[in-house]
Amino acid sequence: MSAVTSENLRPIGTPSEQLVAAARWRWFEFLFWGIAILCGLSMFAPMLGFNVPIIPSKMMLMSEILILGLLALSIDLCLGYAGLVTLGQGAFFGIGAYTAGLLAKHGAGVAPLSDPILGLLAAGLVAGFVGFATSFLVLRGSDLTRLMVTLGVALIVEELVNKLKDITGGSDGLQGVMSSPILGIWEFDLFGKTAFWYTLIVVFICFWFCRRLVNSSYGYSLRAIKGNALRARAIGVPVNARLIQVYTLAAAIAGIAGGLLAQTTQFASPDMVAFHRSADSLLMVIFGGAGYLYGGLIGSVVFRIMQDFLSNITPQYWLFWVGVVLVLLVLFVRNGIIGLLSAAVSRSKGAGK
Repeated sequence: MSAVTSENLRPIGTPSEQLVAAARWRWFEFLFWGIAILCGLSMFAPMLGFNVPIIPSKMMLMSEILILGLLALSIDLCLGYAGLVTLGQGAFFGIGAYTAGLLAKHGAGVAPLSDPILGLLAAGLVAGFVGFATSFLVLRGSDLTRLMVTLGVALIVEELVNKLKDITGGSDGLQGVMSSPILGIWEFDLFGKTAFWYTLIVVFICFWFCRRLVNSSYGYSLRAIKGNALRARAIGVPVNARLIQVYTLAAAIAGIAGGLLAQTTQFASPDMVAFHRSADSLLMVIFGGAGYLYGGLIGSVVFRIMQDFLSNITPQYWLFWVGVVLVLLVLFVRNGIIGLLSAAVSRSKGAGK
């Protein structure tokens, strides 16, 4: 056994210093957002004489990936940090989409009702209110009960969207969604250039807020609840209040994501609140890795590109191949793609010693 010295017993820092160290941005985070910015800047490549054959024509697809990543991020807050299993985020996503869509429609493209930023705020507030109202039901029972309750909420919202045809347009969807220019300057174009930058900025702001939250003492209390709710309650953590708060916040973020999709596509449909929306976003978190925040964003990139690529090859069976990839990840990889990357980095460091 090695001797115990004062060097071994040296403290690693005060709790506040540890929180500051955890909140410090890493190089790979700058790389991730740098790549996203470069994808947006690629739209200017043809003007400068460069040939980028794929990315400039896929701006709407990249906007959708960012929006789905934000939806997956809302699930990761519940599942990855608080251990709260949910299949109802699609309901809040759809509520946000219809809220922003209805404001833009009744505003007829003229501010302030059709202002995109106001629409996003309203989408987040309405979805957050519904999340708060249903959170008391979610807290009752075990994980399986919570899963069924969140699924039930999603199914009720989906049925309401189909039945309230005078408001939502029913199965035909909400048409005539016309948002005014962002800050009165930038109009949404058919090629999705404005939509991409608008989406990227909103997603980054939401991500920055969530990152600050989970790397604070509040975020560590959520991890304590996920680890053992009884012990967390014993040391004074208000477990139920924390779960209500994070569920409400996740609902608001999902609503903002839905509002983004309605504004950028100028359309809202029952598909936005359908069950598969929640299931797909949960798959994205599993693909990327739960409990990392970046897991949902990376998972959305992988899932949406897989969907786009495989549906062009085998339109009827693309879900089969997605299922195969999911099974392989669960069997051979821990914590999704981020877990795979972390293991590769650890092995390379071990080989270098």
